[in-house]
Amino acid sequence: MYRSDSCIRLADEHAQIHRELEKRKKGEEDKMKYILMMSGTKADFNTFASWPKEALKAHVQFMRAFNQELRNEGTFVDAEGLAFPHEAKIVRAGANGEVVTDGIFPETKEFLAGYWIVDVETTEQAYSIAARASMAPAPEGAFEGHIPIEVRQIMSEMPEELLQ
Repeated sequence: MYRSDSCIRLADEHAQIHRELEKRKKGEEDKMKYILMMSGTKADFNTFASWPKEALKAHVQFMRAFNQELRNEGTFVDAEGLAFPHEAKIVRAGANGEVVTDGIFPETKEFLAGYWIVDVETTEQAYSIAARASMAPAPEGAFEGHIPIEVRQIMSEMPEELLQ
């Protein structure tokens, strides 16, 4: 290892320690952010669009109340529902920087329907919140069990093992 690499690593470690000390001074606890993603198939989206009005209202009311519960608990960061899959596009820059779009993708099996971002102290707390979100009301037979929610930690920094 070169001396400059050691200095950079020590500076990074010093900065990390400084951030942790500042958090403690402010009384902030170490929390982890997770994204909870609700996905569905194209058929799920089509079925959702045809739910009876009362079922849609109950579902939306549940989501609003659930988001308020998360705010009251202090774990809520953000939540959004997303547009239907037929509006999705993949965007890339072309060779000369121009915008190139691709889509719609009928072969795609699942689409992201919406998400929550929560700030919690443990992974288990994120799982518990996802299970609660999973219980949103739906017409009989709309889902096999409850709505599946994918839980993934948001990386605020690159994992150290990838940098070594």
